[in-house]
Amino acid sequence: MIQTPAGELPDTSRLLRAEQRGLRLAIICRTLVVGAAFLWVGSSWVAFGFYPNPLVFGVLGAFTAVGIAHAAVIGTRFDRWWMKFAIYTVDILGICAVFAFLPLVQGEAVPQILAFRAYGIYYLFPLVAMATLSLSPRLVLWSGGVAVAGWFAAFFVAISDLETTLSWSDLTPGASRADYEALFLSANFIGRGNRIEETGFLMIATLILALAVLRARRVFMAQVAAQAEREQIAATLGRYVPEAIARRLIDDPSALVPQERHAAILVMDIAGFTAYSAGRMPTEVIENLNDFLSGCAEEVSRHDGVVIQFTGDGLMASFGTPIDSAHPEQAAVAASNALIAEAGEAGFSIRIGLAAGQVAAGSIGSSDRQAFTVYGDTVNRAARLEAQAKVLGRSVLMDANVADRLSKDDLVSLGPQHLRGLADPIPVFALPMQMPD
Repeated sequence: MIQTPAGELPDTSRLLRAEQRGLRLAIICRTLVVGAAFLWVGSSWVAFGFYPNPLVFGVLGAFTAVGIAHAAVIGTRFDRWWMKFAIYTVDILGICAVFAFLPLVQGEAVPQILAFRAYGIYYLFPLVAMATLSLSPRLVLWSGGVAVAGWFAAFFVAISDLETTLSWSDLTPGASRADYEALFLSANFIGRGNRIEETGFLMIATLILALAVLRARRVFMAQVAAQAEREQIAATLGRYVPEAIARRLIDDPSALVPQERHAAILVMDIAGFTAYSAGRMPTEVIENLNDFLSGCAEEVSRHDGVVIQFTGDGLMASFGTPIDSAHPEQAAVAASNALIAEAGEAGFSIRIGLAAGQVAAGSIGSSDRQAFTVYGDTVNRAARLEAQAKVLGRSVLMDANVADRLSKDDLVSLGPQHLRGLADPIPVFALPMQMPD
């Protein structure tokens, strides 16, 4: 069961694992992008005769090696929180460095600023987008911030060698088409406004992606919290609640909230268990008892009941809470017959007390450990009827509330009976079945 301190999100280790899987996925995408770049540069060389700078292949190879090395340490004892920030920084600044320092043409004095016009900032967008796979809004913001800073740094390096620079502000009012073309095609044109626009849109996209990742994290943690609640319900009800019943409880967690409900209570005990245990090894007794009670719990569950607790060599079960039942009394009687058959196969004799009425039901306990229970006069009456079954030599005794829901032809009236702990006698009924000697 997941326990969460107040004010903290549950099980952040799950989110950490999701981040690590996302980082690995980002590395795969990164490798594919590098591979595509290799193919593009190589095909341009072969198909169009464009001879690229050999350093391009070196840079792409270095990117691939760094990515593979990072993927190898993700989730290991060598992994550190800053590594993902470092590798994205290296990737982004590496691309920016290409724009700042890698000549477009070998052996020609071509202004480096032309790299910004021949290609563009869109090379940085995939890296920021891949950062979202890590489910880390901080990494997304960091990547976007580094991209903007690196792009401007590369831009200023590229224009540092120019003696004169031209930008859109150098156009005079009423400039002609020829003026526009002359300005834009000039080797000294730097387009400062274009750099501001493109980095502005990159930052806007970064903020949107970071917000999307933050929302995804909250949805993820909400799902984890819901799963923790499901696990708590399963742990409270015990291991013998069938899947169909567990699903109904998960769909309606309010079933465990303390409340008053109408229910039928079944209390079962093994007759002569002390004599049975005498002369047998304790391990054999416990093993046989566990097998028998497991089968009993399954029969209770099969009739839409829930085993509330095991009582040494017996159990107490509830029909009608926490699982709704249209006919809890009939279900309790049908379960009683199934338990008698189960006991016969295991070599045991059992006594059962059945009572129906209002019960208080719900989870009780501390913040660290809780259990579902039922209590009230109905529960006490079922326990007293089980004890009275030993006195009367009957397998199943029930009160009038249960008997009224059954056909009287299937019951034996035993008249009013004084039950221990009850002030007044109550009508008691039995199934027409004597306990074996």
